[in-house]
Amino acid sequence: MLGEDESAVGGCLCGDIRYTVTGPTLFVSQCCCKDCQKATGTGHTTIFGLRSHQLQMQGTPKTYTNAGESGGSVTRHFCGTCGGRLYTTGDLPGDTIVIMQAGSLDDPNLVSPESVIYTKDAVAWDVFDPALPRFEARQPRKL
Repeated sequence: MLGEDESAVGGCLCGDIRYTVTGPTLFVSQCCCKDCQKATGTGHTTIFGLRSHQLQMQGTPKTYTNAGESGGSVTRHFCGTCGGRLYTTGDLPGDTIVIMQAGSLDDPNLVSPESVIYTKDAVAWDVFDPALPRFEARQPRKL
């Protein structure tokens, strides 16, 4: 997790889009939902949450929006040149959370998963740290 006074930088594969995030992170999870599987082409993705004001972008990502499990819209933000995924936002009232792709950080080791979510959708061949708490769907948030 990023602490209160910590920051990190990241971006897409080709470098057209760069960002800076400031802590603290709200959560760091490995997400196994079907949408993340389809969007990444693998069994899960590692994500971390921030408030929208904690993200400063350089460049303009393209977006793709679809219906989420909650019934609201989920928008994925990615580079239009290389396709690199950067972050996800939702449209639920009052939701100012930005869900960042940990792999888009220049140093992904700055964050470490604290939980595994959407295990109901997990593929049998994906392996997780047995010490991490697991949740069948979204982890309850302490916001």
